[in-house]
Amino acid sequence: MFKVLYGVSMVRYFVIFTMLLISTVSVKAETGGLKSLETTDSGQIWSAVGRLTLDGGRGFCTASLIATDIILTAAHCLYDKETGIQYGTEDFEFQAGWRNGHAEAFRKVKSVLAHPKYSFQSLNTVEKVSQDIAVVLLEEPIRSENIKPFIVAPLPRRGDGVAVVSYAMGRKDVPSIQSLCEVRAEQDDVLLLTCDVDYGASGAPVFVMSDGTAVIVSLISAMTFLGDEKLSLGVALQETLNEFAHLVRRYEMPAPSISSSD
Repeated sequence: MFKVLYGVSMVRYFVIFTMLLISTVSVKAETGGLKSLETTDSGQIWSAVGRLTLDGGRGFCTASLIATDIILTAAHCLYDKETGIQYGTEDFEFQAGWRNGHAEAFRKVKSVLAHPKYSFQSLNTVEKVSQDIAVVLLEEPIRSENIKPFIVAPLPRRGDGVAVVSYAMGRKDVPSIQSLCEVRAEQDDVLLLTCDVDYGASGAPVFVMSDGTAVIVSLISAMTFLGDEKLSLGVALQETLNEFAHLVRRYEMPAPSISSSD
């Protein structure tokens, strides 16, 4: 989302965090540039990635379909940065495969649910990033041969190659893929990635290829810099989603997140 993503305090904190993480890494990861998925053919297998518009279309995050009626995004995308109040369901719309003013499918939102321990107002910590996950129940399922939900898989290992498909500032109307970036390090279910992201990429799925199929292993929570190098922070998904994702179907109204009591 343009307005909501990365506060200065978060960036400063994670510069320290990433410096600690990579102190044992001696080889800089090789990264590849962003490639625009301008045409339907080039972006067909990624059509289940789309924009989640916020605040009546005044901002957006990236989201991905993980069931015919459930999308995955970052929890902080559910909140107004200025007020800290969660948006109402009427403020959201999922635009699957959005490209140059057209989408493979449009869906309104029925209910939303952040990680049960996520608190938007809490201090920016590694734990908070690890909880920056939300699931969104669509009003109607998306059933299309061209839009297949992605499978969520376990975390990749350090050094593994990953890909990110996202929308962001300066490329809000066409998705882009970075197909050659790496897991630099992992700590407490947070990945340090060499993937190039920007405002709007929050919630973007991080993929690996498994038997020729793209599976989601993480989602983008934030970006940071180490010197002149732009890095991104990804969230572990599989075990956490198994714990709470099914609960979103029980809600018929915007679901409040529950602050951690820790």
